[in-house]
Amino acid sequence: MQADMPLPKYHQIYLVLKEGLLEGRFAQGLPGEISLVEQFGVSRVTVRKALELLSTEGLITRQRGRGTVVKPAALSSPVGAEAGPRRSGRTGLLDNLVSISMGTRIKVVDLSQVQASQAVAQALDIPVGEAVQKAVRVRSTRNGPVSHITTYVPAQLASHFGRAELAREPILVLLEKSGVNLGRAEQHISAKLADASTAKLLEVPVGSALLSVRRLVFDAEDRPIQWLHGLYRPDRYEYEMKLSRVGDIDARVWVSSELSAQFH
Repeated sequence: MQADMPLPKYHQIYLVLKEGLLEGRFAQGLPGEISLVEQFGVSRVTVRKALELLSTEGLITRQRGRGTVVKPAALSSPVGAEAGPRRSGRTGLLDNLVSISMGTRIKVVDLSQVQASQAVAQALDIPVGEAVQKAVRVRSTRNGPVSHITTYVPAQLASHFGRAELAREPILVLLEKSGVNLGRAEQHISAKLADASTAKLLEVPVGSALLSVRRLVFDAEDRPIQWLHGLYRPDRYEYEMKLSRVGDIDARVWVSSELSAQFH
């Protein structure tokens, strides 16, 4: 059997940039052609072919004298708005996530207080522009980096912990120590491609497939307290779901009875 041909480089760049556009990471505009050439290590012709695909999809416009302009439609997709989220109680998946995180090393890549974008504000149910703590961390096991995690927490809830605490313990534990009673979580799992920055931190090639997890955590009063976007190396992260059949014999369905995850 013949092996699948790899995607052309320009198509890989197009996919990475498209994901960034739809996630709102280019609200201030795409980097210039020269910057993209340096970032991806390709020719200007290759970058232009990727930009042409984005333009064809209506995500950007290319204007003489103005360069590349991001269209508003590309920025309007809420970050946490994927359909079909999962719900999990504190004693289930959240406990498992805290447990496996304890056995990893944490590197705090970035920590800052920022104004909530429209997508983050919608996810956390706060006004646009309200202060939130943004933390970017990389978790590693003895085999190397496993995950690239970006979290947003309302600033008032994150006032009790900073870089030193985030380098030692999971945010869920720090929130509990701050007096927050954790409730449930909504989670969505898909796949993403590694951009240049994430690829370097996770030690994978640019354009590599990563497991993408979006998680919105609520407190016991059902208020959103943490929005998370995690990118995981699929060769070092495993997600297990046990299913049970419920309902009458004519209308039985499979439902999840237990969720767990583990790092390798």
